[in-house]
Amino acid sequence: MPETLPFTGRVALITGATSGIGRAAAREFARQGARVSLVGRRADRLQQVADAIHLESPADVFLLEVDVAGETGAARIVDETIARFGALDVLVNAAGILVSGSLESTSLEAWDETMNVNLRAIFHLMQLAAPHLIARRGNIVNVSSVTGLRSFPGVLAYSVSKAALDQLTRCAALELAPKGVRVNAVNPGVVVTEAHVSGGMARENYQKFLEHSQTTHPLGRVAQPEEIAGLIAFLASDRASWITGVTYAIDGGRALTCAR
Repeated sequence: MPETLPFTGRVALITGATSGIGRAAAREFARQGARVSLVGRRADRLQQVADAIHLESPADVFLLEVDVAGETGAARIVDETIARFGALDVLVNAAGILVSGSLESTSLEAWDETMNVNLRAIFHLMQLAAPHLIARRGNIVNVSSVTGLRSFPGVLAYSVSKAALDQLTRCAALELAPKGVRVNAVNPGVVVTEAHVSGGMARENYQKFLEHSQTTHPLGRVAQPEEIAGLIAFLASDRASWITGVTYAIDGGRALTCAR
């Protein structure tokens, strides 16, 4: 008989599914047998992800063109996912924004937008998804950052939002553990995604940044999104059934280093 895939019969809801880590996670869960509800702000890019998934597997894919930070976004995401699949087993919060700026240069608008997308929207999704996850003894994986574990200059709002997300992960893990729900986070170092360019970095400067990042990560390279997706899937799987409340560094050793 064929081997049963780890997420066969389970439903995974993934935000930020149109690019980077979220896109890689969507493909990984689908390959491992999950029915996937994918959230993004652009219908054309969501369809591209669905097409890529269907080249690899016959997964049941549900596309939701929703802004996670909108006032009704979280409710729509959860309600429509449950309406489509009838259940929820895994919530992956991969949507996020990166805005550069220091204490002196970060505007209140940029601060509020960062906190709204990177923290408030995730809290709201976790809150609304919790009853469904409790019913299935499911779990949550949040996509944080090495900047949540260590301090770096020039990305103040982003770093604070990720540190807060780590604490949200730990608090939620304690509260939901008696109800059988695990909550974890992954804390990547530099990963080849669109986040920096979307945040305003010129593409030529981004290439220089990636080259420099080879020297700031002890393993001597940056990561690909698929590497982070593999850890997300592991933490969401039964193989990690005794892991909760972790903020798991996957950063080529970056969090171990001192400034240089």
